[in-house]
Amino acid sequence: MSIYRTIHRVSRAATSCRRLYWSTPVQQLPPHYSRFRSSEQVLGCRVISPWFSRSFRSGEPQPQYEEDQVDPFSLVADELSIVANRLRSMVVAEVPKLASAAEYFFKMGVEGKRFRPTVILLMATALNVQISKPPSEGVVDMFSTELRTRLQAIAEITEMIHVASLLHDDVLDDADTRRGIGSLNFVMGNKISVLAGDFLLSRACITLASLKNTEVVSLIATAVEHLVTGETMQMSSSAEQRSSMDYYLQKTYYKTASLISNSCKSIALLTGQTAEVAMLAYEYGKNLGLAFQLIDDVLDFTGTSSSLGKGALSDIRHGIVTAPILYAMEEFPELRSVVDRGLDDPANVDLALEYLGKSHGIQRTRELAAKHASLASAAIDSFPENDDDEDVQRSRRALIELTHRVINRTK
Repeated sequence: MSIYRTIHRVSRAATSCRRLYWSTPVQQLPPHYSRFRSSEQVLGCRVISPWFSRSFRSGEPQPQYEEDQVDPFSLVADELSIVANRLRSMVVAEVPKLASAAEYFFKMGVEGKRFRPTVILLMATALNVQISKPPSEGVVDMFSTELRTRLQAIAEITEMIHVASLLHDDVLDDADTRRGIGSLNFVMGNKISVLAGDFLLSRACITLASLKNTEVVSLIATAVEHLVTGETMQMSSSAEQRSSMDYYLQKTYYKTASLISNSCKSIALLTGQTAEVAMLAYEYGKNLGLAFQLIDDVLDFTGTSSSLGKGALSDIRHGIVTAPILYAMEEFPELRSVVDRGLDDPANVDLALEYLGKSHGIQRTRELAAKHASLASAAIDSFPENDDDEDVQRSRRALIELTHRVINRTK
């Protein structure tokens, strides 16, 4: 990076910092926060960005940006509707029961946050592929329109794979709720839920094949393999592996971050970016995915069933050891023996939660999430300069805004 480019970025960051203002969020604490030493310790975390870091805790002002702040979801709302409608048409099946099962989480009102399609569509614009606009003076850029449709296909493929993994996970976990409603396995049974997941994977494969890009096919196929590998790692870990942070992070990458990172890299490849830019897109997706799951693991302890749309304390009750407990083990080694005795015993779960409440496990997990969010932001900031295109700049700001939202979310 040239010295002039570095000076320009420092100047731009300083300008953004001058526009800083403060807003104070009001947060309601769920009942089981009483296990922890204070709400400040539960919610305490550290914001880290490529240019500055500032500690903040619950109840204190949090940074907002007056001029540069954008709403990532609003920015692609119209295009998300197109993707959602196409997804609903893609999951139609000949057998009515299969069709009903396959469309279960694609129906209006239960589509979820559509986080992954949002990331992918923003990445497409951030890499200078414009959303199709009405024809001007009878001239239509057919190449740009066709390319944008191919990039939308990556968003559709990713969402189908993600929903398929949810259907299969809910069977494995014997879950009864998902996205605030009854899980498919609870409503229609395990067999139809597994088959619906398989059906979605097959539809994703058909769409993926239509792109006729072997490198992208390989990336997405690898992400699907990683989903299976990560779930198997979670099911069959030894006592030693369950207590390893490295093992946990590798499993988390496989289960959550691989799909996002490889989808982002696929966008870069389809748009003809250099290997360096493709790797930056991958790094953004990987670190965003890791930050997302780390906060998910925090919320499993600090959230409520109504806010999460699924049961709170779900992981620990299924014997799954996540980052907050791993950090608590570092402070209280005796917690290791509690975990080794088995978390299928409610008494051991209660004891583990007591140790967690005395530790800094929640805070340290939030800090690790903030570190990965910062790395994701840095990847976007390293994209090739494109200061002349406002759409590109707005999408890049939105991708960075997503990193802040991920670490500050409460559901």
